[in-house]
Amino acid sequence: MGGLSIWHWVVVLLVVVIVFGTKKLRNIGSDLGGAVKGFKDGMRDSNGESGAEQPPSQVTGKVENEQNTIDVAAREKN
Repeated sequence: MGGLSIWHWVVVLLVVVIVFGTKKLRNIGSDLGGAVKGFKDGMRDSNGESGAEQPPSQVTGKVENEQNTIDVAAREKN
């Protein structure tokens, strides 16, 4: 009595298909698959396996263009 049999899962699946419809479930599945693929690609790129070099600002921690940096607290009113 504590576990669910296969017939319980069939009824649950049938109710879900009736409520949401097959087209909406297919769209949800493709969106979920695209999100998982994007996540995997992002993880692969962040680990450096893609072969692309990281920008120097991320590697060294230095800002390349310091002359264009504006310190908001140091700005004076005219």
